[in-house]
Amino acid sequence: MSLTGPRAVLSAAPPWSYFIGSAVFHYLGPAFAVLPFSRLAPLGVATLRIWSAVLVLALWRRPWRILARIDADGRRTIIAWGAVLAVMNVCFYLAIARVPLGTVAAIEFLPVVALAALGTRTARNIVALVAAVGGVYALTDIRLAGAPLGFVFAFANAVLFAAYIVLAHRAARRLRGIDGIDGLAAAMLVASVCVAPMGVWQAAPALADPVVLAAGIGVGLCSSVIPYVCDQLAMVRMARSTYALLVALLPATATVIGIVLLRQFPSPAELIGVGLVVLAVTLYRELRAAPHEEAVTPLQEGKTECGT
Repeated sequence: MSLTGPRAVLSAAPPWSYFIGSAVFHYLGPAFAVLPFSRLAPLGVATLRIWSAVLVLALWRRPWRILARIDADGRRTIIAWGAVLAVMNVCFYLAIARVPLGTVAAIEFLPVVALAALGTRTARNIVALVAAVGGVYALTDIRLAGAPLGFVFAFANAVLFAAYIVLAHRAARRLRGIDGIDGLAAAMLVASVCVAPMGVWQAAPALADPVVLAAGIGVGLCSSVIPYVCDQLAMVRMARSTYALLVALLPATATVIGIVLLRQFPSPAELIGVGLVVLAVTLYRELRAAPHEEAVTPLQEGKTECGT
């Protein structure tokens, strides 16, 4: 059956376009986070981000109904995914409160390289992976400065980011009876419960400050709802290793946003980094699904509901 309307557009758009959308909002989110970060503890910012995201997704997808109708295996995936989202966000904000953001970003890419390497079985893709790694480290501002505890949180965030990719990709490909966006809404509901004991008191002051609360909602939309929805739309038609390699586009996108919006022109090293990332994405060719990669899902056949 052919699709019409928004679902036809979603199915026709190339999967990398969703990743670009995710990358753009990935760096717009911190712009909203500046104000909450100046008035709330890092745990409070992480909690406000997750609660704002779950409010939007709950109104849109009604995730409590989803948890009731999936099988036990799907429920375990959702619970693990939600727990990872909660702890990953907490570790990220605790890390950037102590360590330069560029260093956290570079550390975050380390385990992702391993995921990308799982799908690198040709000389062409090996060259692409090496170019991506070189590009990321040319673009990120790595400074071995900051509290040692910050590096602990940064490495924990990196491991959890890799776990997020694995679980989100599994949800996009294998959840039965629901699509990945419904799975995301359910996982975010789980995350909101997991983060509550850690950050409820730190987030509470935002309720008495409408400006901080509005900024927190902006963080939730730009850092969690839109990027994670785009991730699901990309992952449903993209091998996990391909998605992992495209993570190299994140710092390159930040550089382009700086040029376009802020008139911040990159250094020669940063230009080389952008060039290496573009080369990597151009060279990389997705192989046929490996045994560890899940099968094609209904969206690729034009059957998955992507709307409400």
